[in-house]
Amino acid sequence: MKSSVSRCSLPPGSSIARHAPGASFIDCQRTLAVDRERSALRHALRLMARTPAWIDHLMSLRNRLVQPFGLKDLGRLTCIDLERQDDDYRPGDRVGIFTLVSQTPDEVLLVDQDRHLDVYLAINRLPLDAQGERPVVLSTLVHPHNLLGRLYMLPVAPFHRLIAPMTLANINRR
Repeated sequence: MKSSVSRCSLPPGSSIARHAPGASFIDCQRTLAVDRERSALRHALRLMARTPAWIDHLMSLRNRLVQPFGLKDLGRLTCIDLERQDDDYRPGDRVGIFTLVSQTPDEVLLVDQDRHLDVYLAINRLPLDAQGERPVVLSTLVHPHNLLGRLYMLPVAPFHRLIAPMTLANINRR
């Protein structure tokens, strides 16, 4: 089941919002989750595990193209263990291509840090709305460190703005 996705602002008071100053790229997308009790981390794990194959192929291409520039191979987005329990994750653990910074039932903050840029990704599970529905926000922000990071984002930003809402639209997929 595809869900309606819309652009929104960073959730106020969120962990990712504290990293926003100085970011050159900020993207936030919001949808409603049918499973109102699923944790933010579990939403993130399920979204990454169900990344369409063509996006994983783009990641493989990215990994090959950036090797000559000394950037790290991120691996695949879909390399997720859905059997691993939320409580087993600790800050510093790998979660797909990201590293876990922090998690609560309502927010997971992930990061990928490389010599050219830092990418922060968060899933925030917001309080139930007046209709008893659970909004969920996927936020991404990027801090480039140098010219390479700024150049890297030129093709990546448009792809991200296409891929993030498409991925979030599958949050209620069984």
